[in-house]
Formats: sequence, C-alpha cells, structure tokens
Amino acid sequence: MPVIVRRLGRSDYSQTWHAMRDFTATRTEGTLDEFWCCEHAPVFTLGQAGKPEHLLSDLGIPLVMSDRGGQITYHGPGQVVVYLLLDLTRRKLKVRELVVAIEQAVIDLLAEHAVAAERHVGAPGVYVGAAKVAALGLRVRKGCCYHGVSLNVDMDLAPFAAINPCGYAGMPVTQTSDLGISLTPARAATALAAHLGAQLERKP
Repeated sequence: MPVIVRRLGRSDYSQTWHAMRDFTATRTEGTLDEFWCCEHAPVFTLGQAGKPEHLLSDLGIPLVMSDRGGQITYHGPGQVVVYLLLDLTRRKLKVRELVVAIEQAVIDLLAEHAVAAERHVGAPGVYVGAAKVAALGLRVRKGCCYHGVSLNVDMDLAPFAAINPCGYAGMPVTQTSDLGISLTPARAATALAAHLGAQLERKP
C-alpha cells in the first residue's frame, strides 16, 4: 500500500491541523495514505486531555487546543513534523502498533548516525538518555488517523523551558544537532519519512 509523501515546508499549525481533519473526514476506501512533512512557526499545542497548568509561563507564543492525544508540546522552526494520515483499518494496524512503529522509525534514524535512542515506559516518544528528542500524538476517527511525530533537529529549545514537556515537569529535551548529527531539517524529514514507510511495510 503506497504512501504519498508531501513536503509542505513552513506551514501554519492550525491550518495544517484543519486540513488533516478535513482530509480524514472526506477520505474514501480508495484514498491513498499520506505523510505530510513540515515545520511550524513557534506554537504550543495542548492535547485533547491536556492540562493548561503545564504551560508554566507566557512567552507570547500562541497556544492551540488540539484534538490529538497527549499533553503539551512545542513546535518551532528547525523541528521536523511528519503527520501520518493513514487508514488503520485497511492496514490492519492497531494504534499501539503504530505508536511502536513511529518510535522505531526515529530510533532507526538516529542509529544510522551512531546515536542510541530508546523508549521510556509510559511516556510515548523517543529519548536519548533522559532527554526527549521526538514527541508524538495521534487522533483516530472512523479507523483512520492523523497528527503524528515531531523530531527536534536544529531549533531554539528555550521555549521548552516554559512548559512541562508532554506533562512531565523538568523533562530535558535535546535535538539531533546537539547529538552530533549533521542533518538539515529538510534532509531529516526525508529520512524520517523513509523510515516511517519502512516500518509500515514491515506490517504483514
């Protein structure tokens, strides 16, 4: 089952979110799955069950109440976001299996550059040591999902200090440029989309 990869460049978070929601609402049995690769202007997003108190200080950065899972996170230039618009029913893929596949795609990408990354039990995402390098959140409607994964590549990490990342107080964050990986955001997006595709192909 092929996946169309779209490169949106710098895109507005709310507009992209609404476009994903509309795409999912209008897709048919014959609609191909898609990955949308992009970066966003600075924005905090709060998941469907997110707690506003996890925003610790006002930096003047917009806060968007999203319909994805998870708590609060930050998106900004230099962070790669890949949205996965998938028909899970057609792929016979359970949500937990997809989460594992997304995490593994990031782990495999970092391993190509000799960086050992891992999962943390009960805290979805990918970590290098204690520091989070990738966050994920999904929404499933009528057997189809949207939202996806964000990978910190070469960005200003300072705004993360204004939140409890993903709801965890004091959680450190890192990025690939600080881990000795010399990937531009565009190259990182291409590589991550390829690893995500490979993970989907492994599903029988």
